[in-house]
Amino acid sequence: MTAPVDEPVGELELVHSFTGPMPTGVSVSHTGRIFVNFPKWGDEVPATVVELRDGREMPFPNQAWNDPSGDNDASAFVSVQSVVVDPADRLWVLDTGSPMFQPTRPGGPKLVRIDLHTDTVAQVITFPADVALPSTYLNDVRFDLRRGDAGVAYITDSSGSGPNGIIVVDLASGASWRRLHDHPSTKAEPVHSFRAVVEGRPFLERPGDEPPKPVALGSDGIAISADGTRLHYCPLASRRWYSVATDALADRTITDAEAAATVADEGDKGGGSDGLETDDAGRLYLTSYENNAVLRRRPDGEFETVVHDPRLLWPDTMSVAMDRHLYVIANQLHRQAKYQRGQDLRRKPYALFRTRIDAGPVLLR
Repeated sequence: MTAPVDEPVGELELVHSFTGPMPTGVSVSHTGRIFVNFPKWGDEVPATVVELRDGREMPFPNQAWNDPSGDNDASAFVSVQSVVVDPADRLWVLDTGSPMFQPTRPGGPKLVRIDLHTDTVAQVITFPADVALPSTYLNDVRFDLRRGDAGVAYITDSSGSGPNGIIVVDLASGASWRRLHDHPSTKAEPVHSFRAVVEGRPFLERPGDEPPKPVALGSDGIAISADGTRLHYCPLASRRWYSVATDALADRTITDAEAAATVADEGDKGGGSDGLETDDAGRLYLTSYENNAVLRRRPDGEFETVVHDPRLLWPDTMSVAMDRHLYVIANQLHRQAKYQRGQDLRRKPYALFRTRIDAGPVLLR
């Protein structure tokens, strides 16, 4: 039986409350360690990457890595958007190199691997200027360690000014290249075909007294299918999501047009999404910022509501953990001043929640 629409679905457990800067990313190690990041979007950010330890936010791996000398510092985090633990239980940090969405400079945008046995940086991959463009905003990353000598990473470029696309990284060599460059599937939908409503208000850029304009953030959420054959992704400003063949993304001998020929429209996902995630049962998870919910698509194509709760004010990044919980950040992103006529309507604390992923979710009818 489907629950009434005005009642919560599923159970949310509060893991941590944030009383400082706004978080965006979370990831949980195989042993249960929790890592969170805070991009530099205007809040005071003492550390852009932290580990939650006994209720405290500890700079990770240390304070020195959280104190960059400038926006092009390749040996420190500049402004981190995402943290992801890979299947080998290593933490990867995705650094935009773009505080306040400023143009990037070589050295700032990077992918950093941290050994969780020693809590030390083991690898730093920076991007050439023709991969991380001045306009690039590195948003989220997923890893497939089954491919190549050391695995491959896939990164979404969600730039608000474009071009958008997917960045592919060979983890053995550090080589990187762009795919689906400015492809329609990676771009925000025009406002006449997509008008998000969050907390009863149209989600538009309204920085002050200027006329509102559509949110233009492109490819954002990202997830790999359980068998590794398809990469799923979605623009932030869209109710549609897409997938592309990973063989095509990773093959540098084919053209971008040939890779784009493998793109599939996965249909309407039931609302705008910020984050995507997968689990070992082949289920795909989608945040729904318009509905304060997390949905998932089963392998048979049916959609389920994992959790729906008014406390999920802008569910952002998710992490499926070994303890069979899904962790999700709720950060009130839509209440920032740029979307609220110059008024910051966020109310601390922000939250990290978790919910069991095998607790009998409700089937959408």
